[in-house]
Amino acid sequence: METKRLIFRRWTKEDAAALYALASDPEVGPHAGWPVHTSIEESRAVIKEYFSNDYTWALVSKQTGAIIGCMGYYPYGESNIDIGKEDAEVGYWIGRPYWNQGYCTEALYAMIGYCFNVKRFQTLWADYFIDNPASGRVMDKCGFTDTGKKNYCSRLLHGDDKPICVMRLDYSAYRP
Repeated sequence: METKRLIFRRWTKEDAAALYALASDPEVGPHAGWPVHTSIEESRAVIKEYFSNDYTWALVSKQTGAIIGCMGYYPYGESNIDIGKEDAEVGYWIGRPYWNQGYCTEALYAMIGYCFNVKRFQTLWADYFIDNPASGRVMDKCGFTDTGKKNYCSRLLHGDDKPICVMRLDYSAYRP
């Protein structure tokens, strides 16, 4: 998959140093629900355990070739929220040097198209911590609507004490 500025590609163990450079920033992981990475070895383990699958991609800048973040979907049974069998949850994070440049919105639009047109999911779900409204604005720009649900998710860092806002996009409302 690719967009005007980004290439989506699978993570490899050789990406550990690049992942660590972004994920060791204390402003990145906790906003997405995971702890700050403390070593390249930890980043390598995350790639092996969490990113080595068919539904998680490294986001790579076409201009520089650098990894700038991560985008993926989580099918039924893998999601942090209660979804149907024909649904998926989408998730993403971007390294701080790349914030406020439209990368998340660009990548999420591409992921939505892939999930609806290739994977044929009926509904896409997404969530964000209420203290990270920038992520909610990305979802809103891409057509997601607030379900009004505020959940807690013990699978996420701080998920037991910080509520998440649950967003939804149905295929019938999808506008490519």
